Amino acid sequence: MNARHAVAESSHAQEFREKLLSWYDAHARDLPWRKSRDPYRVWVSEIMLQQTRVAAVIEHYHEFLRRFPTVEKLAAAREASVLAAWSGLGYYRRARMLHAAAKIVARERGGTFPSNAKDWLVLPGVGRYTAAAIASIAFREAVAVVDGNVERVLQRIEGQALSGEKLWDAAERVLERKRPGDFNQAMMELGATVCTPRGPQCLICPLVGLCKARGEMVSAKTSVPQKKRNIHYALDRRDGSVFLTQRPQDIRLMAGMWELPEIPEPPDHAKPFLTVKHSITVTDYTVNIWTVPAPADVRGDWWAVERLPKLALSGLARKILRRSGIFEHPK
Repeated sequence: MNARHAVAESSHAQEFREKLLSWYDAHARDLPWRKSRDPYRVWVSEIMLQQTRVAAVIEHYHEFLRRFPTVEKLAAAREASVLAAWSGLGYYRRARMLHAAAKIVARERGGTFPSNAKDWLVLPGVGRYTAAAIASIAFREAVAVVDGNVERVLQRIEGQALSGEKLWDAAERVLERKRPGDFNQAMMELGATVCTPRGPQCLICPLVGLCKARGEMVSAKTSVPQKKRNIHYALDRRDGSVFLTQRPQDIRLMAGMWELPEIPEPPDHAKPFLTVKHSITVTDYTVNIWTVPAPADVRGDWWAVERLPKLALSGLARKILRRSGIFEHPK
């Protein structure tokens, strides 16, 4: 790294920190998990925010904490209940790892959370970024984070590509050690709201005077085009119940989750009962729901409508059942 061009190595480092934190203090979004430095709430929010939009997390965060207000409550819960509360956030392995880690904290650590990033790494589902984020926010440990937002901000400020340990080293050098949690959140906030992947708002960026790129940088990463797929499901109802099938326990995606049975497109129906859009990673689905009996060879169970909100439903199944008016979003 050329020291003449590195903010972290230059006389501009303190100006960088001051401008960023001043901007954050004035413009930080009012997010529910920022109202407390309680490690349990910080941890839950960080796991939820992995690979998930902030808006979707806000929708689930309060309800999850209502069901599991403490790590002890989460540890004592059945996995199916945890998955039901997680439904709609996707990437269900995160929920299973969160549950497993809660059991370790509650049963082996007496309910006491690790106070530093190194010890957080021992828990299931906690990687380098998550450990640093929790330790800096909840315990004020002076350790930097690197996620996609931080990476983009640093690369644009430097005007050059940074990766691997060089990126983490740059983040550590620029860190404001007196307010590490706020600084880390400020870096991520800037990347999420101003220094965005496309169309960065340079005119309102507090760091524009220190930035080498001042606009779009050509990324070495190539975007994967979204695939398109049409799928069809049977919405089979009788006597206040809905027929659902359970995904196998030994598969990688959404193991054990309940969903509507998938069917071929019914040839004798010109128009489905309901059509919804749904995206999973690189595939955009057009989902057609037909009010037809489930195929005779599909194994499943009838579930009473009043039990559905607390069932471990896949995110798509929950979306379909809500859009169908079968149950409402919990208040």
